[in-house]
Amino acid sequence: MFSSLTSTLRSSTSIWRPRMFSTTFVAEAGYKMKSHSGAKKRWRSLASGSSFKRGKANHQHLNVTKPPARKNRLSTTAYSTPAQTHKLKKLLLPYGSN
Repeated sequence: MFSSLTSTLRSSTSIWRPRMFSTTFVAEAGYKMKSHSGAKKRWRSLASGSSFKRGKANHQHLNVTKPPARKNRLSTTAYSTPAQTHKLKKLLLPYGSN
């Protein structure tokens, strides 16, 4: 019974081929590129468009127990590294250039 099931599965599945990326326009493809929602909320691009900046987390509440040095460090702006910039441009395309 098991062998007949696997043979029917093998015959019904097609040969796997790698996906080819198309160069068609959005109207022809029928879909739009979507920006990554989490990156959109956290990161802002700089005026040059070559880097991004964000605010640091853990600075909104429960600050009584945090040392002042930590609160000062958390209040500063964080900038993207070159590796992060490369990924962010992909996540925020087509709207992440400026």
